[in-house]
Parts: sequence; C-alpha cells; structure tokens
Amino acid sequence: MQKWIVVLLNCLIVISLAAQKDSTIKKKDRKRDVLMQTTMGDMVIRLSDSTPLHRDNFLKLVKVDYYDSILFHRVIQNFMIQAGDPNSKQAKAGIILGNGGPGYTVPAEFKPMLFHKKGVIAAARTGDNVNPQKASSGSQFYIVQGKVFTDAGLDSLETFGLNGRKIPVALREIYKTIGGTPHLDQAYTVYGEVVKGLEVVDKIASVQTSRERPVEDVRIIKATLIKRKK
Repeated sequence: MQKWIVVLLNCLIVISLAAQKDSTIKKKDRKRDVLMQTTMGDMVIRLSDSTPLHRDNFLKLVKVDYYDSILFHRVIQNFMIQAGDPNSKQAKAGIILGNGGPGYTVPAEFKPMLFHKKGVIAAARTGDNVNPQKASSGSQFYIVQGKVFTDAGLDSLETFGLNGRKIPVALREIYKTIGGTPHLDQAYTVYGEVVKGLEVVDKIASVQTSRERPVEDVRIIKATLIKRKK
C-alpha cells in the first residue's frame, strides 16, 4: 500500500510540474503578437520594442494565463477601456474594482514616439501624489478610444490642460484624424497598439456602465501569443 502511495505522490508531482506555465521570455516571444479574445470580439495587440520592460512583463503575464477570465472593469466612452485586475475574475456585480495586481510595479518608459492615439495599449498606475516616479501597475492596462480633436480643441488643451506643453505638429495631425487622449502623453507608459480588431474597442467602450463598470460583464476569455503577420 505504501508503495502505491509513493507512486501516486510522484505522479501528482509530475502532473503539477507539467501544469506550471513557463514564464521565461524567449527571443521568439518578442516577435509575436498577442491575441486577446473577449466576449465582444477579438483584438490583436503588437507590443513595442521601445519599451522592453513593459513588453516583457506583458508577455510573461500572457504566457502564464494571467489575463484569462479578467474583466474590463472600467470603461469610459470616448476615453478608454481598462482591464488587468485579477480580483475581477470572480467579482460580484456592482463591486468597484481596480486595486488588484501582481504585487509589483514596472518603471516608467516614456518615449516621444509612443503617444496616446486611438488603439494604443498603455499601463495604468496610481496617482502622482503616491507615485511621483509614475511607475506602472504590474498588470493593469488600458486601451485608448479617445476622440477626434480640432485645432481649436488642441490649442485649448495646450493652454488649460497641459500647462503650456506643446503637442508636436505630427501628433496634432494624428489627433485630428484618428483621435486619442493627448492629455495623457508622457504621463502614462504606452507600450503597444491594437493592430487588428479596433472596432472591438469601440464596442466595449459603448456598453452601458454603472460607476464606470460595465453593467454586463465584458471579459477577456483568453490571451495568447500568436505568429506575427506582417
């Protein structure tokens, strides 16, 4: 009997080890995209090599299935859709979410060429009063929907919302055509963008909400690495 117990324990150990996900980031992983399947459609996200800390962190979390079953817990139309709180997986209706994470932060990686145009993915974070270094949440992210601006709107934003900071001409043209959230530039780390399924962002952003949480859950079914299509 004891021999069978030992054999059974050994089998359980093998099964347990096999079930553990390998979070090691390999060179080939960095050349793959992320397929994010949601209850409202699929999106393909391409991460930026200009933000290696955020890129590798997101890849690691995808590889260990961290985002599977997580909700888009904060949705604001014409602004953004936010997810990444592990507490949302089993959250009851109406519960306010947004404080969960893996227990670490990622140092900010601000790059002038990575800005808040529609469709980018960026890292959520706590406020400047408790986070002056603007370090990113270890898991929470948002995808920008934003809005299309006019020159007058951008001029007003520069004067009253950016403390005199000027939006570069090239970026102004994009904000006037594609749209976005320019007031977040260089304050939150942008580390990739949706390259397929941008209409899903619009669908999620348009759902009915109560205190910014969708009334009917919008869930990430699964996030996986896929071969990148040129």
